[in-house]
Amino acid sequence: MDLSAGHVWVMISAALVLLMTPGVAFFYGGMTRAKAALNMMMMSFVSIGLVGVVWVLWGFSMTGGDGVGGLFGNPFTSFGLESLIGSEDLIGAGFGATFAIITVALISGAIADRAKFSAWAVFVPVWVTLVYCPLAFMVWGGGLLGEEGAIGSVVGEAIDFAGGTVVHINAGVAALVLALIIGKRKGFGKDPSQRPHNIPFVMLGATLLWFGWFGFNGGAAGSAEEAGLIWVNTMAAPAAAMVGWLLTERIRDGRPTSLGAASGIVAGLVAITPACANVSPLGAVGLGLLAGVLSALAVGLKYKMGYDDSLDVVGVHLVAGIVGTLALGFIALPVEGVGGGLFYGGGFAQLGAQLVAMMVAIIFSAVLTLVIGLAIHKTIGFRVSEEQEVNGVDLSEHAETAYEFGGLGVGGSFRPVHETVRTATKESINS
Repeated sequence: MDLSAGHVWVMISAALVLLMTPGVAFFYGGMTRAKAALNMMMMSFVSIGLVGVVWVLWGFSMTGGDGVGGLFGNPFTSFGLESLIGSEDLIGAGFGATFAIITVALISGAIADRAKFSAWAVFVPVWVTLVYCPLAFMVWGGGLLGEEGAIGSVVGEAIDFAGGTVVHINAGVAALVLALIIGKRKGFGKDPSQRPHNIPFVMLGATLLWFGWFGFNGGAAGSAEEAGLIWVNTMAAPAAAMVGWLLTERIRDGRPTSLGAASGIVAGLVAITPACANVSPLGAVGLGLLAGVLSALAVGLKYKMGYDDSLDVVGVHLVAGIVGTLALGFIALPVEGVGGGLFYGGGFAQLGAQLVAMMVAIIFSAVLTLVIGLAIHKTIGFRVSEEQEVNGVDLSEHAETAYEFGGLGVGGSFRPVHETVRTATKESINS
C-alpha cells in the first residue's frame, strides 16, 4: 500500500483529535474546585484508556460493520481489528476512535466534584457501546438516518459532517440526564468555592481544543477545496462565537470575562462541527455569533431550572450542537445541483431532515443514558458521600491533591505529602 498525502493527513488529524481530550481535561480541570481538579482530569484520561480498548475489540465494528436492523453494526465484523491488518481501513479506524473518546469525555463535566471514579469507569465503556456506537452507525455508517436508511430514505439525509448529532447533542443530552440522576452539589449556586479555581488552565484547554478541532473537522475532507473551506470555517465560527459571548456578558453583566472568552470559543467550535463543509465563511461567522450569544444565555438556565450541570456541558455542547445542526436547514450551500438550505432556495426539505436527526439523537441518547445511569446509580452508586464531596474527590478517589505548598495540601493540614496520601487512602477505604 502506498502512503498517500491523504493517508498522512488523516493520521495527523487523528493525532490532533486525540490531543483534544487532554485539552478537555485542562478545560474542565480549571473550572472545578482545586480539591477536584485531578479527579476531573482523570475522568478524561481514563476515557482514552477505556474507549481505546473498546474500540479495538468491538467499537469500530459497531459503527461501520454489517448492519443489524439499521441500529448498529455487527460487533464481530472486525472484532479486534484483525481483519483490517494490511488494509488502509486501519487509518480510518484509528481516526474514528478519537471521536468516540472525546464524546464520552465531554459528558464528565456535568457531574464534576461529586462522582465516584469507579462508577465513571463503568459508565464509559457501557455508554460508548450502547449509545455512541449505535448513533454513529445510524448517522455515518449507513443506518437508520443514512440516505438508504429507514428514516433517512423518507425524510432525507441529514448533514452532520463531523458530529453535531453524534458527538455534541449526544454528549449534551447524556450530561443532562446524569446531572439529574446524581443531583446537585452541596451548596449549588451558593458556595463561592465552586467557582473555577484556575482560569489559565481553562484558557489552555480552549487553546488545545481549537488547535485539535482543525483535525476534528478537517480530517474527513475529500479535496483541497473542501479542506480550505473547513479550515476557514473552523477559524471563523469560534472567533465570532467568542465575540458574541463577550458582548452578551458585557451587556448583561457589565464586563467580559476570560472564562466567557474560552467558553465562547468552544461554543463556536461545537456549532460549526456539523456544518463546517457545508456553509460559507460568512455563514460560519453568523452561525458562530448566534451560538455564542445563545450559549452564553443558556448556561444560566441551570440556576433557574434547578439542575446542576457543573461545567456547562448542556449550555455549551447541547445548545450549540442544536444550533449548528438546525442552522444547516437554513444556510447549507447547494451541492452538485441539489438544493441547499432554505435561504438558498432549497425549501424546507433539509430543515426537516436536520430536525428529525436532532430529535432521534436526543431521544435515543436520553433513554439509553437514563437506563445506564440509573442501573449504575442503584447498584454501585454514582455519587460520593457528602463528607468526601466537601473534603474533595481528589483525596477520596485518588489519594492525591493537585497542589502541594511545602507539604500543605489543598484542604489538608501541614504534613508531608506521603503521609497525606497514606491517610487519605485509609480514610477512603474506611468510608
